[in-house]
Amino acid sequence: MLKVTEFAFTGYSVTDMKRAREFYENVLNLKVASTFGEDLEKPEWVEYEVGPHVLALCIGGDMWKPSKDGGGVALEVEDFEASLQWLKNKGVEPYFGPYESPVCHMALVNDPDGNSICIHKRKPGHH
Repeated sequence: MLKVTEFAFTGYSVTDMKRAREFYENVLNLKVASTFGEDLEKPEWVEYEVGPHVLALCIGGDMWKPSKDGGGVALEVEDFEASLQWLKNKGVEPYFGPYESPVCHMALVNDPDGNSICIHKRKPGHH
């Protein structure tokens, strides 16, 4: 029987790692946990630890292409409005939202390759 115990990582394929890292590290303010690949000066895989989870970026080539229509990650933020203002100051505007559901607030933005990222804030009492 298959028994899933946790998510190992969520990943996005990118076409330009330097450009992607600029966005994820300077716009989304994520910190690098590890890098590996053919050349550590120009890694093919970069991981960011977000709480107990990992968001990975890779150069996927023809096997794994960036897409706004694929899966996505929702990044839980401490302050939704302040996070949207931070993104706006960095030149990033949502392509969807801000939107309020019964359980959360969210807005969707794209990384430089068009991958969809949800900026998310749960309402009290929801998980």
